Amino acid sequence: MIIDLTGTTSSEIASALLKARRNAGSPAMGMVGTIVVVVDEASHHDAMKAANEAGREHPSRVLVAILRPGRGAPGLDAEVRVGEGIPGEAVLLRLHGELAKVPESVVTPLLLPDSPVIVWWPGGGPKVPDDDPLGRLGRRRVTDAAATRRASVDFTARAEGYEPGDTDFAWTRLTPWRALMAAALDQYPTKVTGAEVISAKGNPSADLMAAWLQCRLGVPVEQKNSRGPGITAVRMFTPSGPIALTRPDGAVATFSIPGQPDRPVALKRRTTSELLSEELRRLDPDDVYASTLACMVKRENMPESAKKVDAADRRSVQTAVAKAAARTSTAPARSTAAKKALVKKGAAKKSSAAKKTVAAKKTPAKKTAVKKTAVRKSAAKKVAGKRVAKRS
Repeated sequence: MIIDLTGTTSSEIASALLKARRNAGSPAMGMVGTIVVVVDEASHHDAMKAANEAGREHPSRVLVAILRPGRGAPGLDAEVRVGEGIPGEAVLLRLHGELAKVPESVVTPLLLPDSPVIVWWPGGGPKVPDDDPLGRLGRRRVTDAAATRRASVDFTARAEGYEPGDTDFAWTRLTPWRALMAAALDQYPTKVTGAEVISAKGNPSADLMAAWLQCRLGVPVEQKNSRGPGITAVRMFTPSGPIALTRPDGAVATFSIPGQPDRPVALKRRTTSELLSEELRRLDPDDVYASTLACMVKRENMPESAKKVDAADRRSVQTAVAKAAARTSTAPARSTAAKKALVKKGAAKKSSAAKKTVAAKKTPAKKTAVKKTAVRKSAAKKVAGKRVAKRS
């Protein structure tokens, strides 16, 4: 059900939501929270779609606020959607004129009581989310540094103005990468002497990944550029060789540990709805993100020499690559030699089996000849005995 309201108020929108629920036959709300989406007119459709898809896992009331400040008269237009494949409720709000400068006055009456509020800025978000009028309403404030042009400047401001509940999709995208690198050190506990992160130029997730590795490992972390998409490789250097996670195509990664065969890992780039669903699963403050932001500020003030990986670590990578290439090149020769050995063994087995068969065939004939000879000898002995008896 879709209800269009022009020149309306928050109370009329709330009444329209109640009426739509009753007409749909579900007077109880059954929703776990409110998602406030602050977006512009050009991208509101994609943002609402992502929020509704995330609502299939977390049924919520979605309030999409489109701010249109200007010199015109203040006004509020709304579009209420209930049902129509939507797991919860969706309200599209267009705030005009002076009303767009105080959006909290419109959104606050529409929040679900006694439930968490998540505020999301798909277009990047303010420098300090907690200072935003709508950001103050949220228990969780989600920004996306990848949608801004000057991501590093925004991260510096967000690190200085961080408040519990702040997070960013650039950090959420790193969850599988961080889990795999941490699991690698659990499987192969060793000393890490350096690390590197390779990604497309200007990728904010790569900046966060480098800061996280340097903060946790206490080693220099070098960043390099590639054609992408996103992060293409993360390596931790050890005396035995690199622990590497490489993803050149944005879908399948290769997980490499010294002394073990390479393993393919499904590591596709996740959609916006999947990232939002992950943020909705936990609403407590992300302390690791906060410490990583602080490390990122320190890293920006470091000299470039402190971020360079030692040449000895580079040689260990080259040695590991050369050994892998040698194993690959010698594998066909080894397989050919093994095949020849198997052929020789098979031929030897066949010849021995043939000899046994021939011997088995000859054995009955030999036994028959021996029997005939014995019979002849016994007959000759009897004749000789009779002759002796007659002479005597």
